[in-house]
Amino acid sequence: MYLSELKIWNFRKFGTRPDSSAPERPELHLILNKGLNLLAGENDSGKTAIIDAIKLVLLTQSREYIRLENEDFHIGPGDAGENNRANSLKIECIFRGFDEDHEEAKNFLEWLGIEKDSNGIDHYYLRLFLKGERKDRRCFYEVKAGPDEEGTQLNEAARDLLRTTYLKPLRDAENELTPGRRSRLAQILDSHEAFDSAGPDHHLLQITKRANLTIKNYFKGLNDDGVTVLQDQGGKRLLEDINAYLKEFFTEKEKNKIADFTITDPELKSILEKLVLDFIESNAGLGSYNRLYIATELLLLRRQAYTGLKLALVEEIEAHLHPQAQLKLIDYLQGEVSEKSGVQLVMTTHSPNLASKANLENLIICKNGHAFCMDSSSTELEKGDYLYLQRFLDVTKANLFFAQGVILVEGDAENLLIPTIAEIIGKPLSKYGVSIVNVNSTAFLRYSRIFLRTRPDEGVMGIPVAVVTDNDVKPDSEITTDDIKAKRAEKAAIYDGQGVRTFISPVWTLEYDICLSQLRDFFYKAVLYAEKIQNSNRIGLTTDKIAEIDEKIHRDKQTWEGKTRAEVADQIYKDIILEKNISKAILAQSFAGLLREGDPTTLKALILKDEHFRYIVEAISYACS
Repeated sequence: MYLSELKIWNFRKFGTRPDSSAPERPELHLILNKGLNLLAGENDSGKTAIIDAIKLVLLTQSREYIRLENEDFHIGPGDAGENNRANSLKIECIFRGFDEDHEEAKNFLEWLGIEKDSNGIDHYYLRLFLKGERKDRRCFYEVKAGPDEEGTQLNEAARDLLRTTYLKPLRDAENELTPGRRSRLAQILDSHEAFDSAGPDHHLLQITKRANLTIKNYFKGLNDDGVTVLQDQGGKRLLEDINAYLKEFFTEKEKNKIADFTITDPELKSILEKLVLDFIESNAGLGSYNRLYIATELLLLRRQAYTGLKLALVEEIEAHLHPQAQLKLIDYLQGEVSEKSGVQLVMTTHSPNLASKANLENLIICKNGHAFCMDSSSTELEKGDYLYLQRFLDVTKANLFFAQGVILVEGDAENLLIPTIAEIIGKPLSKYGVSIVNVNSTAFLRYSRIFLRTRPDEGVMGIPVAVVTDNDVKPDSEITTDDIKAKRAEKAAIYDGQGVRTFISPVWTLEYDICLSQLRDFFYKAVLYAEKIQNSNRIGLTTDKIAEIDEKIHRDKQTWEGKTRAEVADQIYKDIILEKNISKAILAQSFAGLLREGDPTTLKALILKDEHFRYIVEAISYACS
């Protein structure tokens, strides 16, 4: 069985939704995968709230103290104080996938419901729900189970079978694996089948008894056989001295108070609490201990005869792990949670490394108090696009899942230039949490539609996505103005929808349009810089070459007198950039460098009033909104 659905009403970031067909709909209704579920999102996006909601209903294997607090009740929009805090909340967990031989289902028979699938076949499901109330900052809640709204309380045995394995964020893994009373390591080992129902003949008990006898014999001055006298009698004298003192401390009635040395009590629980799990080699770091701790916790999910829930909740799994270790770990875990193993993982992350490596079908984006599954049934991406995207997503592109806004561009030039323009006009992308993603083609549809929801009535992602693309109509073509408008509208219609908007260059390409703009002279210098850089990889721009370029610009500007801006743009773009195959990336880099050296006030005024930059300015403004 696995956790199939999670519904939340009025718990922390998640409130309720008004609905004409129902009094209250949950703000969060999350459909979970059988295997891996990776919750990705920035801070305060609701990831921990989801984990804590599950913990409140199901409790944990480590039996940590968990209870509902006043601050867990949702504060509605408007007044952010106590007056607007909800007085009731509800969390609901639904389990499906019970095994066909009913080994799991038999533990929950009196609480199970029956539902039909699309083929009309009956299946069991288990519904648990927590209802909480608050009165004068005091909180009351109970957990019940059953297919109806009344439900009944689970008995302790059934409740224990639903406990989750929980790995907290920023965990002190080394400390978790150290010995001690109620140590986490002892709890894990005690729950493992290796020590399940361990009787007096268990091998570990026998080893401990023999070790205790050897220790006792040493302090009696005897060898291991208990007969031969040791040459070293120091231990015997030490114990005799201690007991001599005790004889003086106790009365005649207490004269049987005699001390003896042992390693530990001959009880399995005591033995397990003394064990240390560590690396054979010394000087292991936090990342190594973190992986050792995860491996130990996973023992609880791999028990062969266990018929309870095999669910692990892992917060910030990337803690203390370098990027390559993160990728290796997520690779393994995606294989580990196959249907065959029956293990389900719900993990949170801030890491673009993990978001890029996880299958999109397993990714859940937390954003603005909502959670958005990225599987093919939830977005408007075509099923085949998922294979393409999975291959193409890397760490750089995966940061779009963590952004406050996104700008999608089709090439290196826009990717290098737009951040500089954003700085000049006073909207630096980093300040607004905007990610710029270069897809290196016009395949925007594969990316922009991942932000479009198939069921927008259940919530939209709220991320402004600006698609920046070229008009791609040559000025000297015979196409009419009306046809150009129609093509632009057609292109925009492909990408636009919900939070996605398209911004198209006014004439042809980014470079050609800049040749028509008020920044033509800056750009022409960048063209000549790029030509020199491209043709001299070893030396680059020397002082002599810069002087040579300045002289050429002075001569060429004299020849432009009497020519239209379009004629000069043709000369720069066609005769130099295209004819000499100048790298657009180097050109954009050179132009951005020259802009950063210019007067920002003058440049800002020129860019904001120039119609050829308007589509870029509008794209930046939209993404920053």
